[in-house]
Amino acid sequence: MSRTLSITLPPEMLSRAEQLAQRESRTMSELVREALRHYERTRWWEETNAYGRARAEHLGLTEADVVPLVKQVRKERRARANSRRPAK
Repeated sequence: MSRTLSITLPPEMLSRAEQLAQRESRTMSELVREALRHYERTRWWEETNAYGRARAEHLGLTEADVVPLVKQVRKERRARANSRRPAK
């Protein structure tokens, strides 16, 4: 179910948004929904990175340590997945 939301924008921002919506053949509602989805993804990514940096620091890991560890974990997961597959 959709609900109506009224927002107030400065005139120059509204003008740019209307031009963008027209250029992309979108309604203003579609444009705002997409902007909010982008914001949510960006915030999720920032929060995830902040958690990862804090966790690495807590474990005494540097950025240089992370890539080899990720590769190692992925290799181990592939090996486990392959060992569970039935033989042909």
